[in-house]
Amino acid sequence: MATGSKADTRSQPRRKLALVIGIDNYASGKILKNARNDACDMSSKLESIGFITNGPKLDLTYKQMEHTLVEFKHSIEEGDTVLFYFAGHGTQWEDQNFLIPRDDADIAVKGVKNRAILAQKLLDELTDRNPFVTIFLLDCCRLYYLRDRNLEQLRARGENLDTPKSSGLKEMHLSAGSLIAFACAPGAIANDWEGQRNGLFTKYLLQHIGTVNEDVRMILADVTHDAIILP
Repeated sequence: MATGSKADTRSQPRRKLALVIGIDNYASGKILKNARNDACDMSSKLESIGFITNGPKLDLTYKQMEHTLVEFKHSIEEGDTVLFYFAGHGTQWEDQNFLIPRDDADIAVKGVKNRAILAQKLLDELTDRNPFVTIFLLDCCRLYYLRDRNLEQLRARGENLDTPKSSGLKEMHLSAGSLIAFACAPGAIANDWEGQRNGLFTKYLLQHIGTVNEDVRMILADVTHDAIILP
């Protein structure tokens, strides 16, 4: 797996850091089948190709996610290769992408902006550490219904209102030296592939990410091809 093209630093040894998060067991009952397996398998695969992962982080609450992300950001040194992988629920809210922690029942009370991780902000903070490259992998485009306390109060008074739901994630702004891959096209919903150990996106990511001396952009193109053609 080749991760960049800066000729002046290519021959220098470079640390490879990864943070892998997987959440299945959501407090709201929106349980996923593959996310923990995806995170465990991805962490093992990344370690096998030289990434430092410190193991997968599983079923994190909002506070635990915040603490884990702060620790990871502060561990990044200039010139590192950085990879962030998240498997779980994600949602688009007011034209922004959020990663949902395990204790998502709190979102109904405190709001998604206060109880979920803003993906663009996280990506920007990682790239602000001046890594060699930042690879941002999100396997979190499942259908997700948002709870809103104000709407629930109106519904309790007899109002006939639809529950807000995400329609997948939207495109994100790329800084120089960063790459993003979603489990599906912007606005679409991912295939959770029930009955299988891994979700469709992660299955093919695991197959291709260890390819020796292949640019990461080509690896992601291969993943996209196989996830569409060979499920």
